[in-house]
Amino acid sequence: MKILYGTLLLLLVLVLTWTACQNQTENLLSEEQSLPWHAKATIYELNIRQFTPEGTFEAVLPHLPRIKEMGVDIVWLMPIYPIGQKERKGSLGSYYAISDYQALNPEFGTEEDFRSLVSAIHEQGMKVILDWVANHTAWDHVWVAQHPDWYTRDSLGNSPIVPIDNEGNSTDWTDTADLDYDNEEMRKAMQEAMLYWVREFDVDGFRCDVAGFVPNDFWEATREQLNPVKEVFMLAEWEDAALHERAFEMTYAWDFHHQLNAIAQQKKKLQPTVAEYLKKEKSTFPPSAYRMNFVTNHDENSWNGTVEERMGSSAENMTVLAYTLFGMPLVYSGQEAPLQKRLAFFEKDTIDWNGYQNQAFLSRLLHLNRDNEALFNGKYGGEALLLPSPNEEVLVFIRAKNNNKVWVMINQTEEDMEWEIANPSPEAPWREYRGEQVIGEQGEAVLGALIPAKGHQIWIQNLP
Repeated sequence: MKILYGTLLLLLVLVLTWTACQNQTENLLSEEQSLPWHAKATIYELNIRQFTPEGTFEAVLPHLPRIKEMGVDIVWLMPIYPIGQKERKGSLGSYYAISDYQALNPEFGTEEDFRSLVSAIHEQGMKVILDWVANHTAWDHVWVAQHPDWYTRDSLGNSPIVPIDNEGNSTDWTDTADLDYDNEEMRKAMQEAMLYWVREFDVDGFRCDVAGFVPNDFWEATREQLNPVKEVFMLAEWEDAALHERAFEMTYAWDFHHQLNAIAQQKKKLQPTVAEYLKKEKSTFPPSAYRMNFVTNHDENSWNGTVEERMGSSAENMTVLAYTLFGMPLVYSGQEAPLQKRLAFFEKDTIDWNGYQNQAFLSRLLHLNRDNEALFNGKYGGEALLLPSPNEEVLVFIRAKNNNKVWVMINQTEEDMEWEIANPSPEAPWREYRGEQVIGEQGEAVLGALIPAKGHQIWIQNLP
């Protein structure tokens, strides 16, 4: 199938005007301030228990150079704290049922082992953030006995209750007790526990579990406590623009992830779904907000299925879309293998690394995010401009920032597609990312490319 766009002069003018305006605005920004370290960061979620046969801090150390080489900047460690025994699920329990906020899970190692891991991550030039569970504790956390008034009580004001959602419904987190954020003493103790890990172990921030179940004023006050000690990086497992005002750099793009699943499962059409989502994203979140994009994480893998189960033959296309359209890309432990099983959540279930068959593909995308300014995070990257597509299962977009441009084409149809499209930037040729193929020559107004069935192309341009 051949799609001809070369005669769309209006499109060409619009794209060039858009690019010029972006360049003027962003050049001013670049002159006014230098980029923070996280402007071009990527993130890796590390599941200590399942990462190696040993399941320890020490056993992670040999993997760090490989993770760094992939193009990772932030290592997010899933909860490293002791797990409660009372009402425990499975034989090992949930990482998110914590019995002591200021101790380490002895299964993972000692304080010395953890210090060595943090130091090794820093030596690789990466940051480390801890998974923090502020909404609830294990039933045998010391606070339950010592400070029963720190917990949400039942309707009679007696026993603590399991966590409730924002609609007042009980969750199935029966191994945990809900904390009461109307209690100021509990808030202070929680803040002190977070400060402990920054002061004593030099961690660089936190990924905050179900952040929307905790009042935002707690997060804002905690950030004020943390910043004088260290400029931390904060990630919220939630979608709420208000979280970005004073507390968090980044929130989960949960809704977009669900759209990716729906597209891959042919429940929604690619182009209109993305177009509608981008409008919603722009109207909801400020340009400064970092949004974390992913095709898998610990929740998705364990409860909803592997990438292959959920996305099938569209897995690579959806990964490209998640990692290039907007936001910061996340890689979950084993994704580079690729991970072809649902990891047991409450048991030991070691990742089968399978020769790292997906690592080169992921590394290519992570490095593109880090190396090309058009794909930087939040306001530091370029906004995606959707171009006309031949049908609803084909998506074409360009992101531009200063002298850097990325052009992504995704084909969800079962047919190869030959393209001719108006060149939005005829000043220089476009090159296939990490390839030798070139489309167009300097000054050429129309470009041609071939996208395979259920495939994609990524082209880059760097102007002088």
